[in-house]
Parts: sequence; C-alpha cells; structure tokens
Amino acid sequence: MNTVTELGPGNGRVVLVSGASRGIGLNIARTLLQQGWKVSAGSRSPIAELSEFEQTQFHWASYDAFDPDSEAQWVESAAQHFGRVDALVLNAGIISRSSVVDASSQEFDDVFQVNVKSPMRLAQLAWPHLKAAGEGKIVVMASLAGKRVRYADGGLYSMSKAAVLMLAHGLRHAGEPHNIRCTAICPGFVATDMAANVGDDIQDKLTRPEDVARIVATVLS
Repeated sequence: MNTVTELGPGNGRVVLVSGASRGIGLNIARTLLQQGWKVSAGSRSPIAELSEFEQTQFHWASYDAFDPDSEAQWVESAAQHFGRVDALVLNAGIISRSSVVDASSQEFDDVFQVNVKSPMRLAQLAWPHLKAAGEGKIVVMASLAGKRVRYADGGLYSMSKAAVLMLAHGLRHAGEPHNIRCTAICPGFVATDMAANVGDDIQDKLTRPEDVARIVATVLS
C-alpha cells in the first residue's frame, strides 16, 4: 500500500473528485493523493489505478451523473468516511459532437444533465460541509469551449460548458460570505479519449492531463 510520509500541500484535507476513473479526473485524484490530500473519488466503477492508496487516504463511491440518489449517497459516505469535506472538484463530463441544428432534445438533456445539472447538485450537497470547513474550495472543470464555439459540431458541447462556467461564477458569489472560493479551469484540447478524434495536426499540441492536474492542485492549495 502507498503511504505519504509528508503531508505536503494537502495537509490531510478532504477533497471530492467526480469522474475520477480516467483522463483528467484520474490524474487530479492521483496528484492530490500524492500531495497529501485525502481523496474521495466518485465514478461509475471502482478505480483500480488508485487501489495502491490506503483507505485512510482514499475513498471510492459509486457516482452516476444520471442518478441524483448516487450523488447524495456519495457526499454522505465521503463525509462519514473522513469526517469532513474541504474541497470539491467538479470534473465529470461528456462530449457532444452535434451542432445546435442537429442536436436532438434527448442529447441536449443528456449533455446538460452530466455537464451542468449534476455538478450543481453536487455543489449543493457538499455546501454545508464546505461551510463547516471554514475555507472551502470548489474547482469547476469548464473548457475553452465554454468561451467560444470553435466549429459547428461543437455547438451543443460549448453551450453546456458556457453554462458550467456560469455555474462557477454563481458558486463564487454564493460562497463569498462563507469563505468558499470557486475557480473555473478552462483548458483547450487535452490528451484524453475525449480528444481522440481531433486532427493529426493538433495531436502533438494537446495539453497533458497531468499538467491540468497540477494546475488544479495549485488552485486548491
């Protein structure tokens, strides 16, 4: 089992990371664990890549953005496991390659359910714990797509990421009286499976997920 001999920047604080089973989320969870954070990871299946960490530092819970009950159960189980929640990383998301002309009503609902509604509900559920922490922090993984539509087939995805960027601003204002800080991270293309279909001319320019993870760790610390 892996142990952290020096607490480091995390100093034993507790953070919840959604969508931590792969890509950016997995790298965020691993980086925070290595820096001394206690991490509760929410995903649809257990995360074998993080099984090396002891239960005193790592907690996993089933989380499905389409299942609000799983959100409440995750937050509650993490709070019970560690005794507190200091931070929340809203990372889980899905891609869409539909234009705003072609997108169906069902796809719209699905994309906004995962990318916007579930993060908002998780923030609401974690809010009492973040207030109790005295210095709560939220990181919202938005996207450069939330600031502009790069091409027609990215229209629906950009709409959802613009909405989640506004969620971050809303959380920031709501958190100010309670010393809860919210920061949105807006990377461009990141070298994960969500960017598998980008052109060969772009592949070698992709941001590495471990670099995004270091940025998130810096923001939280």
